[in-house]
Amino acid sequence: MQGLKLAKDFYETYGAPMLAESFPEVLPYLATGLVGSGSECFGYDDEISTDHDFEPGFCIFLPDEETVDEKTAFRLQRAYTHLPDSFMGYDRSPLSPVGGNRHGVLRMADFYESKCGSKNGELTSMQWLMTPEYALAEAVNGEVFFDGSGAFSAIREKLSYYPEPVRLKKLAGYLLTMGQAGQYNYPRLLKRGETGAAQLAVHTFTDAALHVVFLLNRTYMPYYKWSFYALRSLSLFGNLSESLEFLISSENDEKTASVKSEMIEDTAALMVQALKAEQLTQATGADLEKHAYLVNDRIKDGTLRNWNIFLGV
Repeated sequence: MQGLKLAKDFYETYGAPMLAESFPEVLPYLATGLVGSGSECFGYDDEISTDHDFEPGFCIFLPDEETVDEKTAFRLQRAYTHLPDSFMGYDRSPLSPVGGNRHGVLRMADFYESKCGSKNGELTSMQWLMTPEYALAEAVNGEVFFDGSGAFSAIREKLSYYPEPVRLKKLAGYLLTMGQAGQYNYPRLLKRGETGAAQLAVHTFTDAALHVVFLLNRTYMPYYKWSFYALRSLSLFGNLSESLEFLISSENDEKTASVKSEMIEDTAALMVQALKAEQLTQATGADLEKHAYLVNDRIKDGTLRNWNIFLGV
């Protein structure tokens, strides 16, 4: 049983009837679902996930206080708390009175502000660049079970993915990081005998490569511990997971280092091929630094284009 299905079954069995019977006057303004932090919101949970924060529960999202006042919010929270303590063999956890709960009653504005710093999903270019990618992923993951007014889903749609100029800025920064860390610094550090720093370079290259792949797939990269899991499900370059895992998990002896250098160049060549498919570069060769600057040059907004290329990294 995965958490998202457990949540939806619990909602449909007990939550939806409770809201319809006890709160018909505010139901048109509410949204319900399971969205936010936790592997279950991404569908990544498994049997190991049940050791913490795994329970039947869902979110009830409220609009502003003028539409649904605090007294009604309190009544909703109390009604949610009084739903059955267990469901399908899983126990519910008590809600914290000081907040921080993943389930229960939440203000829409508070939820989105906690993820991206904006109550209504409107972000400046700087905010887009500075907001952690995993937080944006958590703002739009999971499933909305019900949205009476459509307000919650409208904000969700605004945050569904980066505006194209922002995607290009982040893409340029991560491409340049790949080139500097993997193509340039890794072999130089090995020549100096700096094996620890060389491995850091490989890790930096791999992390940047993961970000580039997700950007090319126009999908937010989740929290780092789920990055490889999510990578394997992508339509474009999902098969890179074995190569990237080898890069960060293997030694740097002479023979292995040679294989890793080849993998770095092969990965770079694949990225260039994808950039050309999007017509983001016309340069030849697999030197990622020149391709990074060409991608940055594609940004039409002069202010955004002239910001530091690493700003979104």
